[in-house]
Amino acid sequence: MAELITLSSLAVGASAVLREFPKQGVAFLRLREMGMLPGTTVTLVRTAPLGDPIEIKVRGYNLTLRKSEADHVKVELT
Repeated sequence: MAELITLSSLAVGASAVLREFPKQGVAFLRLREMGMLPGTTVTLVRTAPLGDPIEIKVRGYNLTLRKSEADHVKVELT
């Protein structure tokens, strides 16, 4: 298995596959309900000028996340 990095450290334009995801907390339940499940491919579309929030493309739509939320999601580069 390739090295896992956090979703927040992904480069703009890069794609990755979600691998590890926290299994508790209200915010993480909402993210799973929006389609962020292990094995899903995501692409980092852009970041705000100061780096927070970030915008990703997942399952055909764009989703904006706080950097603090993205720090807890582990991805594998594709």
